[in-house]
Amino acid sequence: MFTVFIVVIAIIAVLLILLVLVQNSKGGGLAGEFGGAGATQMFGVKRTTDLLEQITWGLAGAMATLALVSNLFIGTSQADAGINSVNVEKANQRSLPAAPAPTTPAPSTTPAPAQQQPAPAPAQK
Repeated sequence: MFTVFIVVIAIIAVLLILLVLVQNSKGGGLAGEFGGAGATQMFGVKRTTDLLEQITWGLAGAMATLALVSNLFIGTSQADAGINSVNVEKANQRSLPAAPAPTTPAPSTTPAPAQQQPAPAPAQK
């Protein structure tokens, strides 16, 4: 489903590029080149400009909406497919060295030596 959104967004992007190029700019644009005087007399420049502007805004809005909606589907398609990468596979196969098991002292049969306590300080007279 995500792929469908990407294809539709790409088609809208191409249409937007073409519409912007056809629109009448300060210098006349491509609309005057292809239409000539006949198109201007038939439809009028103002009507053509209004229609092209409305179509441009509509396509831009549709593109923004599809981009936001496609974000909802990106999680499901990526989670189902998983990540196929050589680096991920190597990381999964590599194992860390095992930590040494903590050792507990074995009970000994000899008594532990008594700790020496410090000698008291000599008393002063």
